[in-house]
Amino acid sequence: MSSNAMEGGASRLALFLFISVIVLMFAVAAAAAIGDYNIPVKTVFLSVTNELGLTKAEIPPIEQSVVWNLRLSRALIAALAGAGLALCGAILQALLRNALAEPFVLGVSAGASTGAVCVIVLGIGAGSLSLSLGAFAGAFAAFALVALLSNGATSGPNHTILAGVAASQLFNALTSYIVTTSGNAQQARDVMFWLLGSFGGVRWPDFYLLGIVVIVCLTICILMARSLDAFTFGDEDAAALGVPVARIRLVLFGVTALLTATIVSMVGAIGFVGLVVPHAARYVVGPMHMRLLPASAMIGAVFMVIADIASRMIATQQTVPIGVVTALVGVPFFAIILYRARPQI
Repeated sequence: MSSNAMEGGASRLALFLFISVIVLMFAVAAAAAIGDYNIPVKTVFLSVTNELGLTKAEIPPIEQSVVWNLRLSRALIAALAGAGLALCGAILQALLRNALAEPFVLGVSAGASTGAVCVIVLGIGAGSLSLSLGAFAGAFAAFALVALLSNGATSGPNHTILAGVAASQLFNALTSYIVTTSGNAQQARDVMFWLLGSFGGVRWPDFYLLGIVVIVCLTICILMARSLDAFTFGDEDAAALGVPVARIRLVLFGVTALLTATIVSMVGAIGFVGLVVPHAARYVVGPMHMRLLPASAMIGAVFMVIADIASRMIATQQTVPIGVVTALVGVPFFAIILYRARPQI
């Protein structure tokens, strides 16, 4: 690639990221202002600056608390979750060379759901095991099963996808069996809402943990961006270019498992973000992963914050599960991908 093309791509990425940051700031501000009790954006701004010690504006305590303790942390966690899931989708689509790959293709979401259900319905842990820890343990159990079924990092992409499908079916069956045989009606409703995703219970400690995980994983992925470019041509070509295929694949699968498990353990299963966003990012910045990964993260962050706002506005006096909103966007996009990928006659 010529130096002029590289400089042009870098400039376009910088401009795109700048615009994305501005849009994300407005989206987060809107998310903190909109709800059952609407708060002016100016009050949102003053509430944040008050908490940061920059101002001492007189604001009703209830509005200060709602903005800082409830809505702002929720919006920022939604942004991080969207960025993480989109990043996972971009990685898996390169590793598996499949345009329809997304974070849950490895069965991690199904495993996390089973772990959470075991805590909610069966009471495993006797109060010592939290919902998040249970989901996290289930997610890594699913990842370990996929690694076992696919013979570790040396298997091909199709083998890994089949192993992920098998693991998903197994853990989904376990979840259904537990809920059907052991749960009462209220527990079943709680489990269903959690399985479809919700930002209702997240707070600042979740933000700090998820922020660290997303930043670390994004850094690792960007450092391996050139290897991901090589993977798109196949394992043999990547090896011929000097890429340690088995080691890189193992590390990146581990990164996607860690990101997905952390997100699912906090907010439940949210589908289609990892499928839709990387394709949108490729349309804007191209297929090179040095540009694609940060662009996917930013688009995913903006998309998830806007989806969270929509989930609170679609129905009156109640919040629609976030997975429903992302599916309403993701399913039509999924159909478009399938239509474009159909064999030509």
